[in-house]
Amino acid sequence: MMKGYQLTFFTQQDRQHHHLPLGEWLVQAAMKLGIGGATLTVATEGFGHDRKLHSAHFFELADQPVEVTMAVSAQQAERMFEHLKQEDVKVFYVKTPIEFGMTGES
Repeated sequence: MMKGYQLTFFTQQDRQHHHLPLGEWLVQAAMKLGIGGATLTVATEGFGHDRKLHSAHFFELADQPVEVTMAVSAQQAERMFEHLKQEDVKVFYVKTPIEFGMTGES
């Protein structure tokens, strides 16, 4: 059992960083930083601080909400936020204290 944080980043499909969709860039950053895993989830609909409804449409997915979630140690969380600062990435996040681990025998 480990103690750490669940980091969840919220963005939308058309936001980019270094010519990659921001959600994909976040997953690649997690890999680069040695984080054990990250999940990118696309949503059907949502709204943000601007109160504007964002949704996926049949012909246009640019406005589609995207969420990237990872379970990390305190040190990994610090590395991720330092990396985001160095890269000048502005993205909304939620950082929640958690306990995590694997069930069963190795």
